[in-house]
Amino acid sequence: MPSETWTTDSLHLALSGTEPVKSGTICVDLIRGTSDGIAVTMVDFGDLTIVMSVGAEQILAQVLLWPLASLKDPAAFADMALRTHKLMPLSTFGITKGPDGSDYYELFGALSASSKLDNIVLELETLADNAIEAVQAYEAFRK
Repeated sequence: MPSETWTTDSLHLALSGTEPVKSGTICVDLIRGTSDGIAVTMVDFGDLTIVMSVGAEQILAQVLLWPLASLKDPAAFADMALRTHKLMPLSTFGITKGPDGSDYYELFGALSASSKLDNIVLELETLADNAIEAVQAYEAFRK
C-alpha cells in the first residue's frame, strides 16, 4: 500500500499479516466505537497497549503512562520531560483523558497516513521501547 492512505480497517488487516503478529509478539484488535481504532498489545513489552487512530492525513499511536495526580511535582516533571523528550526517537509526551476520565501523561508518535507498513511496525516497537524507558527514567517524579 505504498501510495494510498491507510484506513483503520486496511491497516488492521495489514498489521494482522505481519511477522510480529504471526509470531505472537504483537496482538492487534479492532476497536469499534464513535471513533474506530486499533489496540496493539506489545507482548514483549509486558503486554503494553498502544492505541492507534487513523485519520485522513496521519496515523497517531499513543500509550498511557500514568495519571497526572500520581506525580509529586507536575511542574518539575513537565520541565524535565520537555528538556529530554528529544532523546526518545519518534515519540513525544502529551496529556490526554484516561479511561477513568482523569488526565494522564501519554507518549505518542505520529506518522503519515501513507507510511509504509514496515515503518508503522517500527514506530510501534520504538514507542513501546520509549514508554518502558520513560517509566523507568521518570519514576523519581512519581509519588
